[in-house]
Amino acid sequence: MAFSFYRVWIGLVVALACVGAARLPAQAPALQEDKQLDQELQSIAAAHHGRVAVYAHNLRSGETASLAADEAVKTASVIKMGILLDAAEQIRAGKASLQEKLVLTHENQVQGSGVLGQLTAPLALTLGDTLHLMVVVSDNTATNLAIDRIGLDAVNARIAWMGLKDTHLYKKIGKPSEGPMPADQPKYGLGKSTPQEMATVMERIGRCQLDTPVAVAAPLTEKDTAICGVAMKMLRNQFYRDTIPRYLEKLDSTETGSGTASKTGSLNAARADVAIVAGKSGPMVLSIFTYDNVDMGWTADNEGELTIARLARAIVEAWSPAGIDGKTLVPGLGLAPVGPPTSSRNGPAASN
Repeated sequence: MAFSFYRVWIGLVVALACVGAARLPAQAPALQEDKQLDQELQSIAAAHHGRVAVYAHNLRSGETASLAADEAVKTASVIKMGILLDAAEQIRAGKASLQEKLVLTHENQVQGSGVLGQLTAPLALTLGDTLHLMVVVSDNTATNLAIDRIGLDAVNARIAWMGLKDTHLYKKIGKPSEGPMPADQPKYGLGKSTPQEMATVMERIGRCQLDTPVAVAAPLTEKDTAICGVAMKMLRNQFYRDTIPRYLEKLDSTETGSGTASKTGSLNAARADVAIVAGKSGPMVLSIFTYDNVDMGWTADNEGELTIARLARAIVEAWSPAGIDGKTLVPGLGLAPVGPPTSSRNGPAASN
């Protein structure tokens, strides 16, 4: 009888331990800096007539590569990813809808990238169409419409909630601020961030971690997948493809879709691109900024754009020599839900 009770007791302890383990988040691979790749990136950057900042993260292996990854930089239109992320969360929470109607007014029209500034107002658009134009063709007027609907403060609150210390969306484009501006706004313009922090925003969109703390490994719901699928489609249909995708999209992708999901940003003396690249060996996030560039031309062969393309090619060839495959660019990126990595290049992992 005593032996039988002992076996039952041991079995109960093991069962409870298994239940407890099942509730713990799977752990992301420990971050390991790829020193050899770092040297190659430094060599490419040294040939650039300007400054370069890079952060890359192999989401399957945990490898990272970096160059001034914590340097605060002008984001240009890359900051629009923050708007997209918070819009996706508001839609998930039922606070907004892709089908709801927004009205374009003449007061919100601005020049620069996009087409809405050239159309006749008033004009009704859905929130989904507005976000699509903001991401795919970086439409500035669509961005202002999205900021009006989603809320500038809401976007910055989402950024702060993620623990990002050096990322901020300052104001609408081409319009005066509606309140006091931070002292550093004149230096950065529309927005500021770092390569590593913008990589965090893109990774959250790819993993479909909207309102989920990184420490919680929650499976994706059907609603999550639908919303993130729309956001991923926008990023995959990026119109400007002369930076990260330039040397990577070597084959016809009309059936499988692009193997890169990205958001670009451009200023006279700056070019930037942040992307998820679907390597055949696993997805990776690339966040690359060139700034203080000597070449201020607006051609496809601008030196800043070529430098970004060369850096992206070096990263992908190092981590996925077999190339890329667009079939894996789906919400969650085919990765199991995970908690934070056990370590980082700067010590213990921070909550991001």
